[in-house]
Amino acid sequence: MLRSRMGSIRPVGEFFDVKRVSKPKNMGDVQRRVTYNLAYFSANYVIVFAILFIYSLLTNLLLLFVLIFVAASLYGINYLKGGDLNLGFTRLTTSQLYVGLLIVALPLGIIASPFSTILWLLGAACVSILGHASLLDKPIETSFSDEAV
Repeated sequence: MLRSRMGSIRPVGEFFDVKRVSKPKNMGDVQRRVTYNLAYFSANYVIVFAILFIYSLLTNLLLLFVLIFVAASLYGINYLKGGDLNLGFTRLTTSQLYVGLLIVALPLGIIASPFSTILWLLGAACVSILGHASLLDKPIETSFSDEAV
């Protein structure tokens, strides 16, 4: 019965049930809670990660610009389907366009500090998700069903 319910988004009231928040007794209790909650609230945790990802891009606008610029440039180069870009006064091959994109996007990408953004995202997601998973106790109904088996 529990397996059929896994993987779907849980209601907000169940996800933020403050009555079930308690300090774990020991590391075994933490492991039991994290294992259960990661499986039970997996879709909710994906949404939390997505919200943190969007927040990290909105607070690092240069990185957002670089990602959109590179994606649009790659789409534009692929739109040529291997043909040359004729600007009237010059003709650019596909390989020249890729090199030009690399020359522009690489320094901008380094300045945008993607590694620090990724590390912040991973840290914030781990603290949020694992903190929630370790503090939220299993429902009482599941405790009785686990012992009966």
